[in-house]
Amino acid sequence: MFPSRPFNVRFWDGGAVAATTADGAPTFFVRRPTALAHVLSAPGTLGLGRAYVDGSLAVDDLDRALRVVDEFEPPPLSVVDRARLALAAATAAIPGGLPRRPRLELLLRGRLHSAERDAAAVRYHYDVGNDFFALFLDDSMTYSCAVFSKGAQTLEEAQHAKLELVAGKLDLEPGMRVLDVGCGWGSFAMHAAREYGVQVTGITLSEKQAERARERVADAGLAEQVEIRVQDYRALAHGSFDAIASIGMSEHVGESQIDVYARTLFSLLRPGGKLLNHAISALDPDAAPLDDLFSTRYVFPDGEPLPLSRVQLALERAGFWTGHVEGFREDYATTLRHWAQRLDEHLDEAERLGGVERTRVWRLYLRSAGHGFEAGELAVYQVRARRPL
Repeated sequence: MFPSRPFNVRFWDGGAVAATTADGAPTFFVRRPTALAHVLSAPGTLGLGRAYVDGSLAVDDLDRALRVVDEFEPPPLSVVDRARLALAAATAAIPGGLPRRPRLELLLRGRLHSAERDAAAVRYHYDVGNDFFALFLDDSMTYSCAVFSKGAQTLEEAQHAKLELVAGKLDLEPGMRVLDVGCGWGSFAMHAAREYGVQVTGITLSEKQAERARERVADAGLAEQVEIRVQDYRALAHGSFDAIASIGMSEHVGESQIDVYARTLFSLLRPGGKLLNHAISALDPDAAPLDDLFSTRYVFPDGEPLPLSRVQLALERAGFWTGHVEGFREDYATTLRHWAQRLDEHLDEAERLGGVERTRVWRLYLRSAGHGFEAGELAVYQVRARRPL
């Protein structure tokens, strides 16, 4: 059907389709007919993802397979070929209809980016458990782009460099009051308190994450300087923080709330206070991130990495003055390679903690995201802005 095939296919019944390209073509193993039903009923990454997650589709080289999925453009299909595909879909369907979605697939209800729905999205992502994330993150449990481009050689060095970079851009000094929006497991809050003597309030929507962050803060002897809350950014009372760090959070705010987000942070800063917004951005201003159904249903529900220009517009509308913008696209590609390798080194433990399907999701996601940064579909930007005096 496809005269040029940069891939091999092997079927459950012994049938096979060979690649037409040179060595290095990945092999897709169609283990059960339901794999075809998934792919044909939901064309694109969602159907392939469903089949991979439920185990009916496997590959011998996940990186090469992802490149094929990203780059292969099948030729236009004739009427006859379309009819053959329709017949294959009908044949592949199990008795009673098409196969069910994997149990991990999430379909959120309620208004997009409402406080309640955002909380449910965060819980879905982090409820896999703190120990699962610890399998592939560095010891600081920093869950955002590391900075390798300034000389770091290891993931630990690169994450330390990122934390130092953020602290330096905020001009932290002893006694300052700092807000950490989307504080994760407390890596920046702890770093800022320990190294710069500041008082930090960190907020997250994940109870499990907050619980571990508080334990880490207490173990580090920083409980007098760092407070971790489970709280939505929109629920914060107007304050007078000297600095705000938002690291890897605003890509989950969404188009509908980005102006609310910017106005809220502006209201929380004292005049002259600084904001450091670190976030994934779509490089195509016309991209529709919510159309990536695999990511939004299996990894980051409702995640919307907005273009840098849209984030900048929101900050300017809120009254911020931008002082510096820096990009880290290649750094995140490298970070994701480190995370993917570390997860692969702990697959048995990952399956014990998160289950086989969840582990498949994360192996696929970490590599797919890395390809997105390498291909120039996504980037990471740090924007330093200030509330005028």
